[in-house]
Order: sequence, then C-alpha cells, then structure tokens
Amino acid sequence: MHPANTLSLVADIGGTNTRVALAEGRRVLPETVRRYRNAQYPGLETVLSRYIAEEGDVDCAAACVAVAGPVRDGRATLTNVDWTIDRETVARAARAETVAILNDLQAQGHALGHLDSANLLTLVPGPAPLPHETKLVIGVGTGFNAAPVYETSAGRLVAPSECGHANLPIRTAEELRLAQYVSSVHGFPGVEDVLSGRGLERVYAWLGAEAGDPREALAAEIMASVGTGQDPRAEAAARLFTRMLATVCGNLALIQLPFGGVYLIGGVARAFAPHLDAMGFDDAFRDKGRFAGFMSNFSVSVIDDDYAALIGSAAHLVDLMA
Repeated sequence: MHPANTLSLVADIGGTNTRVALAEGRRVLPETVRRYRNAQYPGLETVLSRYIAEEGDVDCAAACVAVAGPVRDGRATLTNVDWTIDRETVARAARAETVAILNDLQAQGHALGHLDSANLLTLVPGPAPLPHETKLVIGVGTGFNAAPVYETSAGRLVAPSECGHANLPIRTAEELRLAQYVSSVHGFPGVEDVLSGRGLERVYAWLGAEAGDPREALAAEIMASVGTGQDPRAEAAARLFTRMLATVCGNLALIQLPFGGVYLIGGVARAFAPHLDAMGFDDAFRDKGRFAGFMSNFSVSVIDDDYAALIGSAAHLVDLMA
C-alpha cells in the first residue's frame, strides 16, 4: 500500500503506448512503471483508473501527463490516437488535487538538470553553461519537435512548439529533389517528413527511386545496416539524414540561442548517436557561413534516458506545488 495523498502520478502518452508511474518528489519510482497499449483502451481515463487499481487504489496528491500532441488551455489532442485529454479527466481518474498537462517535449525540457549525467552523451562540446541560460530540447523519434527551456525568476518555463510541421529547409539540389519527392507523395515537405523514423524510411526509398532501383526498408533495418558495409544505400540515407538533422538543429539554435545547451531525445536520436560524429553532424551543425564561429557557443548532447518525460513531469509538479 502507498501512503495516501503523498505521491504523484506521472504519465507519458505516446501514439502507441502510455507509460504510467508514481513519483516521490522528483524521483520516479521505477518499480511502479507500467505500460499500456493505447489501442486496447477507449481513452486515458480508463488507463489511469486501471493503473490506480493495480497500484493498490493509491490516492495521489498530484498528477501530470505528457502528451504526444499539442496542448492548449489544459486540453490536449493526441496526434496519432483518437483521445482528447483535459485536466478534469486526469483529476477525476487520478483523484489528484493538482493536475498538469504538458506536451511531451515540454516534459523532456522540465527533466533537464534532473537526469543522471551518465545518461548524457556529448556530441558537440561547448562552453560550460551558466544556470540562467536558455536550453533547447529536440525530439527525434516517431515525429520531430523542439521546445526552448527558459529559466525565469518565476521558475522554469518550457514553451510548447510544433516545429516539426514547418517546411523542410533546402540547401542543395539533392535536398530539393528529396523535398519534391516527399511533397509529391505526402503533400507537404515538412521537417518531420524526413527527420523521424518514418522520414529515414522515406530518404531510403527516395534514394532507390533516384537510382532506378526502388526498394523499401524499415528504419530499424536501415540503422542496423549502418557501418556494416552490407547496404551502401542505408549508409547514404543515414548520412543525408544526419546532414539535414544538423542543419535543422543549427537553425533552431540560432532562433532560440540555447547557450545552456541543445539536447536531442527520442528513439531515432539515440539510435543515431553512435554514428553522428563520423557522419559529420558537428561540421553540418556549425555550417552557417559567417556565423560558423558563433555556433561554437552551443553544445549538443543526446539524452539516453527512457524515463526522461516521466522525470520531467514529476519535476514540473514539484515546481507547481512549491
């Protein structure tokens, strides 16, 4: 049995699965983490009610859910599943007095500073950050998104964003042909259409179309082939993906000026992490003409912590109740 009205409930709601856990302050209790397949439930309230029952009918003091989709005025609509989530639903299901709903990237931003340093891999070194400096978290996984993290006198503010649906930046004739291919097949050449798991598959398919040898592969298969020499097309797709990812990350760094660091998260970012240095991420990130030297102000790291959104949700609740 858990103590009443003491712990917080935190949830990370993706397009396929929802993970729920209990937290004591900012510490997520790993033995309480449970995973649920969204397709098996009509909505989040059913998931949370089941979780509460499975955790001994726990009475939570607060609840925070991180949602893979836009949040406005305490109401969220998931991008890849037909669920709508609001504060009243979460409060009722979790029996919580304090409730928050965050975009999943916002939750990742709130986790910064509360993660084990062993789970941070430095890609691009930079100056040691000052405590008040802006940070930027960039998610590369099923989709693409980014969120700036501001340290203010009133506490941390993580601004929501849907920048993965902005136009893909084009610098070369090759990238233009890729954008035209994506546009003709999917209607709009957005950043997420290339810089995501599905995007890597599209890059691979486009290279096949360019070569007159159409062939498809899953993102996991492409990544498994990188560095083995077994599939030169997988290597080419990964290099193009890396260059465009670095360009977009550099653009976002110039927009937000994250002197506190850029942090990549998500399954695709973690899968690419061992290869980014060899594939020229650093050079492409800094390739901003006369501002190339200025780009050395921004460090880039990869977060390798599957619980980061849960930790961020717990940290946000602590700040709310402070």
